[in-house]
Amino acid sequence: MRYFILILFGLFISKNVDAQIYEVGVFFGGSNFVGDVGSTNYISPNQPAMGAIVKWNRSPRHSFRASIIYTDLEGVDSKSNDPRRVQRDYGFETGLLEISLGMEFTFMDFDLHTIGFKGTPYIYSGITIANHDNYYFTPTGDYTSENTSSWAYGIPMVLGYKTRMSNQLVLAAEVGARYTFSDELDGSVPDSAGRESLSFGNTNSNDWYVFSGITLTYTFGRRPCYCNF
Repeated sequence: MRYFILILFGLFISKNVDAQIYEVGVFFGGSNFVGDVGSTNYISPNQPAMGAIVKWNRSPRHSFRASIIYTDLEGVDSKSNDPRRVQRDYGFETGLLEISLGMEFTFMDFDLHTIGFKGTPYIYSGITIANHDNYYFTPTGDYTSENTSSWAYGIPMVLGYKTRMSNQLVLAAEVGARYTFSDELDGSVPDSAGRESLSFGNTNSNDWYVFSGITLTYTFGRRPCYCNF
């Protein structure tokens, strides 16, 4: 699989290197968690998040996109609207480093080489992989480290709006929920064997987390020829 991906990437590059446009930039915003601990509000940033983003614009309507974002993911029962969680009063915080790769689609043409105002809503999806430390809650409710870390795979679902600020700067605002194939981010399901009895919450529902923020990217590369793609 790795060699197949490298071959495809090489074909894309060799096809027309001089006729593509790229974007590199930064992401600034916040994160919030949705799972078995803390608030259940889907858009409620409570921790800062920042990272870097790269795009390869293959047409005025779609781009290949990669990003890396870091945050201290947090969930606090006392900030929940559920009185049972407030009474339980659990809380967790874990460092999370996410790497994401996928495709961005715009609702309208976004050709930066044409004159006039440029702005469009967009959606992004693909695959994410997030590294996080493992914790569990003791019977007395103490948040305890397992001294291990895990990778959680997920699917990003991002909705945003972007606009051209100048010939080479693009500003965007977006909200992106990540559905993960893990229930271990908040410590409700211990990673280590032998602690299964310490699991709690809805073990049939996996964890979510959300990034909300802005991206600022710098564009470069020659005028693209989209007619060949």
